[in-house]
Amino acid sequence: MGGKQRALVVLAVTALAAGLTSPAFGAGDAHSPAPPTTATGSGASVVEWNRELITILADPKAQPATVQPTRSFALLQAAEYDAVASITRSGPAYLFSTRAPQGARADAAADQAAHDVLVALYPAERPGVDQLLSGQLSAIPGGPDKQAGMTVGAAVARRLISMRAHDGSSAKPPPFRAGDSAGDYRPTPPDFPAPAFTNWGSVQPFVLTSGRQFRPAAPPAVSSAAYSTALNEVKSLGSKTSTARTAEQTAAAKFWAAAPVWNVWNQIAQNLATSTNASLENTVKVFARLDLSLADTAIALYDAKYAYRVWRPVTAIRLGGTHYSPRIVGDPHWTPLLTTAPDPSYPSAHAALSQAAATTLTGFYGARHHLAVTSKGITRTYAGFQDAATEAWLSRIWSGQHTSIDNHSGQQLGTRVADFVAGRL
Repeated sequence: MGGKQRALVVLAVTALAAGLTSPAFGAGDAHSPAPPTTATGSGASVVEWNRELITILADPKAQPATVQPTRSFALLQAAEYDAVASITRSGPAYLFSTRAPQGARADAAADQAAHDVLVALYPAERPGVDQLLSGQLSAIPGGPDKQAGMTVGAAVARRLISMRAHDGSSAKPPPFRAGDSAGDYRPTPPDFPAPAFTNWGSVQPFVLTSGRQFRPAAPPAVSSAAYSTALNEVKSLGSKTSTARTAEQTAAAKFWAAAPVWNVWNQIAQNLATSTNASLENTVKVFARLDLSLADTAIALYDAKYAYRVWRPVTAIRLGGTHYSPRIVGDPHWTPLLTTAPDPSYPSAHAALSQAAATTLTGFYGARHHLAVTSKGITRTYAGFQDAATEAWLSRIWSGQHTSIDNHSGQQLGTRVADFVAGRL
């Protein structure tokens, strides 16, 4: 796997093939009875491909900084899902299915689809990806059934990559011009970086009709009592030198910032699949629904962020002395516990993405499911997915990144996107 270091978070929870069809997503897709197939086994290989992507993305040079990583997860998992569904007919296709001969190996299809997507996205990583494919395929008996499965997987990957080639993800972001009125987002200290993913809200979603489909309502004005209350909470709890924040809250804030939040939720799904010895069909469905939800939530949240362009708490607190609100006492030296992310405040990405993930996984595993999550030697435990998601968004208050207004909006957005995806896959 290229010798790259595995991701920081380790979870301790137990030109297309002939006959390609393109039904609407989950609608009007009449499925013929599944033909007899060779046993497809567990979803262990799906977990390995997901791990491989996390390993690739650990290299900051793996892809342009303007391309949101959730897109890659969605492409990987959608390809594996449609490759398997094309053979097993165990559920509706995400986008399309291709006819497969009787006995075709669904596991070989998933492996080939995953390999081809990663090679298309990260051609420089081909040696490690080829090695992983060789290892996965070596465990499958040779013969025409194996080859037929590989052919299906290759066809699905080609089709999916082709369909997403012009989704707007490669567009050059326009120059960002910061506003100077109260509430306007502007780059944040200490380094004042250019804002990230400024045009991601215009990328074509995977399942939603557009990035604005579930755009939240405008936030309260920064001169309002509601905003002042929320900001003063961050000022107290999120300061680097806060005496109101507990040691436990500080630990949680640092924990949820230690790795990309989409990595954390994918690794939760990895270990759930492993601990339950989930079938191939179930595993590809869980990962497809999870990562399609995360990808579309990312598009939706960036649509909202740059529609409203709300300044970050550090800006609002430092400029409190400009009297945009009589309820805010400014502190030009206020510093958050953690460095502020380079994008507008409303809505919170951690809240939206974590809520989308928790909603998705709850739909498969139920509300109460013990989780023990370890990151950089620290283990945190949760009684359910919602407990983990709630701590993820609260951590952004404790780290000085977001207000409760940002978090509430993000939670609503993540839930709506996840429910919409679940209704179609």
